[in-house]
Amino acid sequence: MGDLFSTEDQINSQPLAYRMRPRTLDEYIGQEHIIGKGRLLRRAIQADLLSSVIFYGPPGTGKTTLARVIANTTKSHFSTLNAVLSGVKELRYEIDMARDRLAHFSQRTILFVDEVHRWNKSQQDALLPWVENGTFILIGATTENPYFEVNAALVSRSRVFQLTKLTDLELKKVALQALNDKERGYGKYSIIFEDGALEHLIDVAQGDARSLLNALQLAVETTPDTFPPKEGSTIKISMEAAEESIQKKVVLYDKEGDYHFDVISAFIKSIRGSDPDASLYWLARMVAAGEDPRFIFRRMLISACEDVGLADPNAVTVVESCARAFDRIGLPEGRFHLTHAALYLSTCPKSNSALAFFDALADVEREKQQEVPNHLKDANRDSKSFGHGEGYLYPHAYRDHWVSQQYLPSSLQGKIYYKPTDIGYEKSIKDEVERKREAQLESISEDTFAENLTFSPSNKKEDMWLKRTATQGSKLLLEIRDALFKGADIKRSDNILVLNASHGLILFNALRYNPEGYCACQVKTEEERDYINHYKAGLDILRQPDIFLGSAKDYLLTQGDDIRFEFIFGKNLFSRLYDEKELIPILKSRVKIDGEIRLSESIARKGSRLSDFIYDKKAKELLRSAEREIFDSSSNPLTAWDGEDMKKLFSPYFSYISSVELTQTEEKVLDEQTLNLWIEKRYLKVLEQQGQYSEKLKPIVLNELKNKIVKWKHVVIVITLSNKVIKEEKTETSPEWIEIHKKLGKIT
Repeated sequence: MGDLFSTEDQINSQPLAYRMRPRTLDEYIGQEHIIGKGRLLRRAIQADLLSSVIFYGPPGTGKTTLARVIANTTKSHFSTLNAVLSGVKELRYEIDMARDRLAHFSQRTILFVDEVHRWNKSQQDALLPWVENGTFILIGATTENPYFEVNAALVSRSRVFQLTKLTDLELKKVALQALNDKERGYGKYSIIFEDGALEHLIDVAQGDARSLLNALQLAVETTPDTFPPKEGSTIKISMEAAEESIQKKVVLYDKEGDYHFDVISAFIKSIRGSDPDASLYWLARMVAAGEDPRFIFRRMLISACEDVGLADPNAVTVVESCARAFDRIGLPEGRFHLTHAALYLSTCPKSNSALAFFDALADVEREKQQEVPNHLKDANRDSKSFGHGEGYLYPHAYRDHWVSQQYLPSSLQGKIYYKPTDIGYEKSIKDEVERKREAQLESISEDTFAENLTFSPSNKKEDMWLKRTATQGSKLLLEIRDALFKGADIKRSDNILVLNASHGLILFNALRYNPEGYCACQVKTEEERDYINHYKAGLDILRQPDIFLGSAKDYLLTQGDDIRFEFIFGKNLFSRLYDEKELIPILKSRVKIDGEIRLSESIARKGSRLSDFIYDKKAKELLRSAEREIFDSSSNPLTAWDGEDMKKLFSPYFSYISSVELTQTEEKVLDEQTLNLWIEKRYLKVLEQQGQYSEKLKPIVLNELKNKIVKWKHVVIVITLSNKVIKEEKTETSPEWIEIHKKLGKIT
């Protein structure tokens, strides 16, 4: 921990204000009302009988300096803390050391806490018992009224001494002390001031000794061509030099000065709080004080990204343009550009979503370095040897220049850092960002299109039929989602259930419709549950959906009759249509009488087949022969049905059934592993049963299709089920219109 009062190291390199701090009460100038001869505080310091005190006053009045004098005179151990830099941990250390000194050496401890008002209530409370039992004698320094900013219990146990700004006469004594001191000041030289120059420095310092000494240092050390000159040299300070020096009074504030940081803090907080009047006031304070405009622009450039961010992406451009213009124009006209930038920032919308970077940084620091996903690696160096870059989808090759693929390391997939606000520009992009994010999460699922077309569900590896590899499946996912919600008259208070919610594409879209309703979902895996749990954390707790882990059937059977849903959405609930028909009455029992069930199901038999992409005639014939058994046989529950079969199965339970089939192609990479799985586990087994087994089939297929990008077709049916009358758009050929025309006599 650094010592605020170290004077031994590099003293000559310290600012003049630091070097000239009094070492004894006799060197101390000002504050006669509290440390003048015979005063209580002076007597207590001299007798080393100081009790807890708080020094309160504006910057530059000698609070820290007075504590320094006490440190030089007391026999007690003197410890220092800066409330800005230290917290409860450092305080506990000082407490332990103070108790040890008192117990073993009977030595008291004086604890000086600079800027004590910066500690919050709990931090100040941690200090209270040790002040009360005498372990510490507290010296607190604050620029704020202690009766408002310091713990009342601490104030009641301390004497409060208010320090006032120094008078002009006292400031002159401070200046002369520095000019005459040969060891710490400029006593080695003959300093001559032009008439009124020193008085000008004193006048503008406004009772701030530190400000005066900084200006004095600037005037003295910048007047000669080189500094330091020879001893005995004469240095003449002109009025012009004095004026320039006092304008830059904050530049040389020592490290413990708070004016520089307090004013810029007030300025930035006024911008953050969208108060243009306060922003202009604090800006004027800094300009009048001679603050470097480049420093002000630097802080505004930071605020443009930290406090405004993407709520107004133009903010950083405006501030940067003003900063460049200022560099060309300078003062005094450059003040218009300072004002322009400050007003723009203080009146534009605000967002601090850029702080998401620090969440990502925390993950980087907390976890081991994650491997870059293979498809994102540089393919230019060693793609042939290691397959780097294989499977990467070039977004510009797709509609809207976007394609769903994972960009995070596998262990962080689904991690959300950036959360756009509902303000300014971010509001316009929020829905699109969230929809794309939901599509990316959903595209991770293996069951997106329910194309697990094997007969043996016990072996998952064998069950991965038509497995999705590098894919543009999100395009169809978004179409499915939009079709499910098209025409759905969802009220704000409706209850919604999403079955097979996967990674939440349908679920989170549903949540946009029913802000006053209830939403529940069922997922099949812990991984899917964790994804949704992570994502829903950004919602208000009352809006967060309930999540059930298990099968859709188990969820529906375990729910009581106390809640039914206006809308039930489901995805791939009936992949094995006839095997799962017992789910239909259960599903019907959970929807309200006038509610709707909206389902999407992949129709595997209508999608692409491997034979569609092979050119070798013999191989094509063999593949088609196997596919007639795989896709067209009634023995395979995954392929033995289509949309019409589905509607027939639902018709005894629902009076209203409507459907639409979605067809779309995706660019799919047929990798070697996938092709081997298909050929060995399905095609060759079927061909062997048919007596057509061929060892040549696999090499031909691999030779033609390995790592080839093909346009793979998917067909999905979106079906709506209900027992209420749903209004449909009437056309002139509909029965209703024909009946109306008959009544009007237009049709005979």
